[in-house]
Amino acid sequence: MSILRNLVESVRSGGIEVIDLTAPLSDRTPILQLPEPFGNALPFRLEEISRYDDRGPAWYWNDIHTSEHTGTHFDAPVHWVTAREGQDVSQVPVRNLLAPAVVLDFAAEAAKDPDFLLEIDHVREWERANGSLPEGGWLLYRTGWDARADDADGFLNEGHSPGISVECARWLAAEKPIMGVGVETVGTDAGAAHSFDPAFPCHSFLLGAGKYGLTQLRNLARLPATGAVVLAPPLPIVGGSGSPVRVLALVEHAR
Repeated sequence: MSILRNLVESVRSGGIEVIDLTAPLSDRTPILQLPEPFGNALPFRLEEISRYDDRGPAWYWNDIHTSEHTGTHFDAPVHWVTAREGQDVSQVPVRNLLAPAVVLDFAAEAAKDPDFLLEIDHVREWERANGSLPEGGWLLYRTGWDARADDADGFLNEGHSPGISVECARWLAAEKPIMGVGVETVGTDAGAAHSFDPAFPCHSFLLGAGKYGLTQLRNLARLPATGAVVLAPPLPIVGGSGSPVRVLALVEHAR
């Protein structure tokens, strides 16, 4: 109990900062748009049930209408055909919802080239400077894309957004001990990933390997390269392929 008490006291005193990595969820939240004949997700919408009126005089509440993959959300393995027999979002072990995280910052490169791709050599260079990627942890990939989050057109950018190369996605899935990848963009893959071989390699390889995805993150610039802990609990939707999620990071500050 002393460990948990120390954690709570450190959060209250500011020794541990809690940073929200989640984009607000509203009817303006950008969503991925697929071309015909593919189906598309519904935009987020609130439908009022009552608001201190004759439908319910003392209470306000709403129905929500949304996709599992709208806004900041969690991709479970079963989301992709390569893991069609894998975990749904309700089956993700709770111990995996709290994990160490590292941040690979390539915002400067993405600012120059919106189609910038993370390559194996980029990760290896980062590891030489910062140490190995965390076993059972998150690789958070910063591109500065969250600065566009309040402009849906700029955020989607006509399919031009940074991501991870085919070779790097395959390598991260097969060779590195991470639990998953988190990004600031609308999905874990690059905007042009429909044209890659295979298409959407992060989805194909990482989810196929039983790993996870986090998307539309914010505030990665406030995290250190190493040392943060991320809490990312999705809704336990039985049979669900993903879920909106409130992602929080814990960052320890020297006293």
